[in-house]
Amino acid sequence: MATNTDTANAAAKVSATSTPRRSADTASLPALQTDTSNQRAPTPQKHSEVDAEQPKDFDGEVTTNDELPTAETLKKLEDHLVLDKEGRSRTFRSLYNGKNSARRVLVIFIRHFFCGNCQDYLRTLCESITTHDLLRLPVSASIVVIGCGDPGLIQMYTEATDCPFPIYTDPSRELFDALGMVKTLTLGTRPSYIRRSMVSNVVASVFQGLKQVPAGMATRSGDHRQVGGEFLFEPVDLMSPILEVPAGGEGKEEGPDGEYGPGVKKVVWCHRMRTTRDHTEIPKLRKVLGMGS
Repeated sequence: MATNTDTANAAAKVSATSTPRRSADTASLPALQTDTSNQRAPTPQKHSEVDAEQPKDFDGEVTTNDELPTAETLKKLEDHLVLDKEGRSRTFRSLYNGKNSARRVLVIFIRHFFCGNCQDYLRTLCESITTHDLLRLPVSASIVVIGCGDPGLIQMYTEATDCPFPIYTDPSRELFDALGMVKTLTLGTRPSYIRRSMVSNVVASVFQGLKQVPAGMATRSGDHRQVGGEFLFEPVDLMSPILEVPAGGEGKEEGPDGEYGPGVKKVVWCHRMRTTRDHTEIPKLRKVLGMGS
């Protein structure tokens, strides 16, 4: 009898103990499911944000055009600040309509400062079009170059390209965006201004970057996806006489960095790059400037 009683009591204890555990386990399942659902909910949102940062035409030749920027666009950009090699700022307008500017100014927007393709372009350009040639034209012209990296790399870029034209930079890339220049890594067809092989340009670019490591500039050349273009500024009335500014200063238009030249200028021709090697070919650029081929 004692054995049967002990056995019955033990069975009752096992039954009493195991039943609540099963109930607790079952009750806990919905809570676990709710927590998992809450943790997974943000996942699609994060994925969407990452995708939104990719330029729409990033993987191929970009869809753009050569429509001229409007007067309204230029008005909004004229006080945008760019930097020279010393890090000093001046307005965008002062580059093409400063007190000592030529009547026509070609603004060339380049890619990052380590881009071998753009460096080849400037070398070829500077050999074919000199400052002296531009000033001798019936209507004087000049060239300005704008990059998108740190101003501390402008001196290196000037020496690498042997460029006699002034070089500035717009690290914010607001000018690039507002003027319709886009982003891509596509090479496109090889233009005639490219002198070195692709391998040589890549090696030279890497070497230039490594030389800037001690100065902390190796990663500050600018957005490698950004491509540029060329914009030619002329007076609204090109045949109007050049106005002389009176000695007393009457008629001068003051800006944040000094005096502007008289009159208003507009873009009369432009080209936006569609690939990383799509600058305007030199013979065409000479024709645009009135120099013949």
